[in-house]
Amino acid sequence: MTPQLQQAIRLLQLSSLDLEAEVQAILDSNLMLERTDEPQELPVLPETLAAQAAADAGPETEIDGTASTLPDELPVDSAWEDIYEPSDGATSYSRGEEEDWDLYERYAGDGESLRDYLYWQMRLTPFDERDLAIATAIIDAINEAGYLTLSLDDLCEGLREEYALTPADIEPVLKLVQHFDPQGVGARTPAECLLLQLEALPRETPWLGEARRLVELHLELLADRDFNGLMRRLKVSREDLQGIVALIQSLNPHPGERVSNSAPQYIVPDVLVSRNRKTWRVELNPESTPKLRINARYAALTRQAGHNGDAAYLKNHLQEARWFLKSLQNRNETLLKVATSIVERQRDFLERGDEFMKPLILRDIAEELSMHESTISRVTTQKYMYTPRGIYELKFFFSSHVGTSDGGECSSTAIRAMIRKLIQTEEPGKPLSDDKIAKLLDEEGIQVARRTVAKYREAMSIPSSSDRKRLV
Repeated sequence: MTPQLQQAIRLLQLSSLDLEAEVQAILDSNLMLERTDEPQELPVLPETLAAQAAADAGPETEIDGTASTLPDELPVDSAWEDIYEPSDGATSYSRGEEEDWDLYERYAGDGESLRDYLYWQMRLTPFDERDLAIATAIIDAINEAGYLTLSLDDLCEGLREEYALTPADIEPVLKLVQHFDPQGVGARTPAECLLLQLEALPRETPWLGEARRLVELHLELLADRDFNGLMRRLKVSREDLQGIVALIQSLNPHPGERVSNSAPQYIVPDVLVSRNRKTWRVELNPESTPKLRINARYAALTRQAGHNGDAAYLKNHLQEARWFLKSLQNRNETLLKVATSIVERQRDFLERGDEFMKPLILRDIAEELSMHESTISRVTTQKYMYTPRGIYELKFFFSSHVGTSDGGECSSTAIRAMIRKLIQTEEPGKPLSDDKIAKLLDEEGIQVARRTVAKYREAMSIPSSSDRKRLV
């Protein structure tokens, strides 16, 4: 395997973020390459342009057994020329600069951690020196969910070298911290967390007293969905219990999660898919594609430097730059061809939803495009497609299948969508068991076992039937 082929394969499997880092690294090491948005240092003379054109001319190369150009006819309305237009006097494979648009916000401000937020409130509280040390120890022991992870005895032990403390000394400071925002922070148990939030509500809040009593004495019954037991112990009607439970469900059992501790990360899609009447258009996202060219001024020097060491140095850089551009162009062409093939096969999903996802494996695309399965695997990993239905990783469109009663096949993604639909339409008081869902699917001709239904349900983070039971 030649170094050039190794480079092509490596670029093929890089995500857009990793690719940007790779591009920056080669820009730092190879003087022949530059970004297309960088102005030329000096005016480029006509003879320089001619020299560069001659230097750029190189033999056509096949990478991984596939040609570097797209076929004339594509399954959907796509063409390389629609997306990448070479600029005059420079080797380029990116869209021109005439379009100045940004589909997504690429960056966000730094997030504030829960601990920093609590420290800020602590500094605004008039603590003396000892209580400030206690409050600091308490905040240090609060996890991201907002719960205190150490006992009062452990906190006393941690401050023993500075102060001789007892749990009674810690308790008042803890009460103050528990009144910091977000409400419920610093709690030691879920019940205490809910009670702290209930205490912050106005006294005239309906069902406030009953909700406190339920949380203090009967929270385990609520967790078990034992609504009849709750009605007996609280001596309330079903309608009243609905109001009490609704109030408790409005609280947040993980208050710390309200405070972001990291900047949000946005996905920048590699491929854009849009629909124009009955035609689906597939194109590469110009915002995620590096815009590079060979520096015309330096390329011209390779024909003027003679045969000394400097000439060899420049020619080696020029050859490396050409190979990098070729490898990058091959990556983009391969990505576009694979995405186009996926869109052609999954039209029903794009037009009608998850239930119409077709079974698809890597071999199907590999055989259609005359590529190896490993190539398809590389090009679909950490690559994202923007569609009218949302942003999906390319691997999302590949799924296993199960048999149907008529001898056909059904995608596992479609089965998950059917399970989700059945659960969304079930009676809240009588949720469907996994066995019942399997029987309903069998009536539709989809033959799946109960354990398969359970596996798909858990993969979608849907609770079991007993946990989905609601008071009606």
